[in-house]
Amino acid sequence: MIASATTRVDAADISLTGVTRVFELGDEKIHALRNLTLNIRQGEFVAIKGPSGSGKSTLANVIGGLDTPNEGSIVVGGLDFSQANDRELSHYRSHTIGFVFQSFNLQAHTTVLENVLLPLVIAGMDKASRLERAKECLELIGLSDRADQPTNKLSGGQRQRVSIARALVNRPPIMIADEPTGNLDQANGQVVIDYLTRLNRELHMTLILITHDADVAKKAPRILEIVDGTVTDRKRA
Repeated sequence: MIASATTRVDAADISLTGVTRVFELGDEKIHALRNLTLNIRQGEFVAIKGPSGSGKSTLANVIGGLDTPNEGSIVVGGLDFSQANDRELSHYRSHTIGFVFQSFNLQAHTTVLENVLLPLVIAGMDKASRLERAKECLELIGLSDRADQPTNKLSGGQRQRVSIARALVNRPPIMIADEPTGNLDQANGQVVIDYLTRLNRELHMTLILITHDADVAKKAPRILEIVDGTVTDRKRA
């Protein structure tokens, strides 16, 4: 086990109904999402697979509260986005969703521990509690011995694991990993996927994995294949 029962997350099912997202570029309208309806249960591991421009990142962004659809409804853990105010959506992005990005998005010249602490500092957690929480998360991803090392001295795989710990530190019930292996070689990419899979399994954390790589997508029990803003849902035994 990588965590005790005290670190398990709260339930937050995801429901999208008739979601459409259109971007306007001059006179051209680009339908990134087309009348999407889908449900993701708390604790699922789902891959969203598709080529560049297919709408997979847009789908992740509307689930993550970073983008707003033109039509349709999104409800996560009982929060209806269309009825939520700015404060509620900000809290949702900070505490319900953990984001992991392809480019890591770390503070390069600060330490591993300082990077993981940052969301808790912003949240106003007291110093002793946030230190304990951050160290726990570094333990989960196997980097306790690197806590005082500057992140720019780490390998790419280690940096991505730091970004996972940072995404985990607020104990969100949902993690969205957008091309987390995109800047890594195959061996380091596999290590990152292994850690994400363990977090999903042992913390009952919903994992949404965005990827263009069919081999990476196959790690998930359920694959949403997206092309031109429409989704085919493939559940595997």
